Amino acid sequence: MERTKAVLITGAASGIGRAVCDKFLEEGHIVFALDVAECAEREGQTAFACDVTSEQSVTAVREELCRLGVKLDLIINVAGMHRMCSLVEGDVTMMKRLIDVNLCGAMTVNRIMHGLLAENGRIVIVTSEVAPLDPMPFNGLYSVSKTALDCYSQALRQELNLLGQQVITVRPGAVATPLSGGSIADTERLVSATELYSRQAKHFHGLVTGFMGVPIAPEKMAAQIYKAATCRRPRLVYSKHRSLGLVLLNALPKRLQCFIIKALLNRK
Repeated sequence: MERTKAVLITGAASGIGRAVCDKFLEEGHIVFALDVAECAEREGQTAFACDVTSEQSVTAVREELCRLGVKLDLIINVAGMHRMCSLVEGDVTMMKRLIDVNLCGAMTVNRIMHGLLAENGRIVIVTSEVAPLDPMPFNGLYSVSKTALDCYSQALRQELNLLGQQVITVRPGAVATPLSGGSIADTERLVSATELYSRQAKHFHGLVTGFMGVPIAPEKMAAQIYKAATCRRPRLVYSKHRSLGLVLLNALPKRLQCFIIKALLNRK
């Protein structure tokens, strides 16, 4: 029988994070759930109101875990946000906030919590299917953050490997969560927010929904993350529900990609 694990999960209030909490609880593990939104206390789950971008907030959680004598087997970084915008028109405060949440938040959590990680512990970092791909227009800010997070995951893997600890990257495709629903709504907001790309933004909604395909249930993604986190010999990188359209587009030369996207978005 598998030993009970102590698991810290960020972004735990909804979407993939909530589903991952559910999966670990179902399997009999102990969960420490972090989110800026309210997380319910449940049997086996201790919830913390925590802003992953705030060192003070994360440190407060660490101090409480120390007081409780917790030693973590797993740190699972799920917290993230999404926003569609024009890179030359986007609000600077929003752009910095997105990078702070998607990239710096994981860096902050892992740095502060690492001292509580067991000698053979694992860190799981959830990036995105877009991380290894060329960015699409108007999704560039999100792609930059997730590509940087993916790179950070590899860098952290190299360092912690020297200590005998594992870092695993998970790249989800479209998942039926508030985040994916927000990305579709964002394409509609983009139309009213942009002055430079008003015509192109109107066509972008159809392009996004076409490439995204049908999102999978968060429970399916949680099962993949659980497997990556607990199997004896995990792969270094897991991809789940990748968009075939994005993969095929990315296989083309960059100049041809630009030509195709321009033709699709500039049409009358």
